[in-house]
Amino acid sequence: MTTAAVIVAAGRGIRAGGNVPKQYRSIGSVPVLRHALQAFAGHPLVGPVQTVIRMEDCDLFDAAADRLDVLPPVAGGETRQASVRAGLEALVTARPERVLIHDAARPFVTGDLISRVIGALDAAPGAVPGLAVVDTLKRADNGRVGATVDRTGLWMAQTPQGFRFDAILDAHRRAHGAGEESLTDDAAVAEWAGLEVVLVEGDSDNVKLTTPQDLEQAEERMAEAAFAAVPDVRLGHGFDVHAFAPGDHVMLCGVRIPHEAALKGHSDADVGLHALTDAIYGALGDGDIGTHFPPTDPRWAGAASHIFLAAAADAVAARGGLIAHVDVTLVCEVPRIGPHAAAMRQRIADILAIAPGRVSVKATTSEQLGFTGRREGIAAYATATIRLPLS
Repeated sequence: MTTAAVIVAAGRGIRAGGNVPKQYRSIGSVPVLRHALQAFAGHPLVGPVQTVIRMEDCDLFDAAADRLDVLPPVAGGETRQASVRAGLEALVTARPERVLIHDAARPFVTGDLISRVIGALDAAPGAVPGLAVVDTLKRADNGRVGATVDRTGLWMAQTPQGFRFDAILDAHRRAHGAGEESLTDDAAVAEWAGLEVVLVEGDSDNVKLTTPQDLEQAEERMAEAAFAAVPDVRLGHGFDVHAFAPGDHVMLCGVRIPHEAALKGHSDADVGLHALTDAIYGALGDGDIGTHFPPTDPRWAGAASHIFLAAAADAVAARGGLIAHVDVTLVCEVPRIGPHAAAMRQRIADILAIAPGRVSVKATTSEQLGFTGRREGIAAYATATIRLPLS
């Protein structure tokens, strides 16, 4: 029996904040929608996958669905119910026997859950995954507890919700014709139309992302899973020095800082990024910055040092690895680093495509001892912790 899927991605996700709808926000460097699309497009029992979007989001959809075997999107409506109906109508020519309807904001749906819902349709026209309510429920009255609600028999519904295609399409058409547009999920549409819907065991990890906190927790979860998949932990160390020379600014950790002198070097002499680049190459066991970007090569004369750091990060990714944490210590009497440390952390995080919380930048003096104490230049120490697959 042919099973299709409708992925509902036409909402705005206002409560999640951000500049783009939550289904296009990234977790684990991958758009939320792509996680959902991959689950269905890669399932052996699922055929055509139809996404419903706002058409002004076409570019965002194209990026999220790049190289996935899914149908071109169709335009959604003003309500979720209208959007689902549009997705079902778009599948009429495909003539599927069953359909799964899933919220794009649930990126952690598993193949096992999809299979459970499909299997339940052998015995009923509709199937909904859910979790039994375990918390005590209260009904509120103007911010005060009005009553305790009996939780017996109460379930929290999830998606994907599965149906026999002709039955749920007919139910949606009838509800629309009757002017009933307030039903909040497809099981409610099926119930309104008199269709039997059975419950199957849901998945506590199959959460719907709604708030900024939900997205943060999803990002942490993806990071934990990604790190667990690359168990070989490596630590690299880097060190660099540059002397002061005539000029009016220094580049430190990717940030331009006005100063009475510059740093002397073949490139922009960013001592912090140079030490950190060495640390990453050291963790890889792959030489140092001079190996990859020789100071004798005219291509790197005056080059911005973020090029070197980004290349080191790409080398980690090429090995299937991840950068877990980096730490830079700048040793200098001048300029003052404290006012710029936050910007430095963010800049390094941007270059490495990691969270700012995985970056440390700090500074110290040498108590007026040595060349840094005499204000002749700046030194930098760096460490990088990376994780690689076991070889």
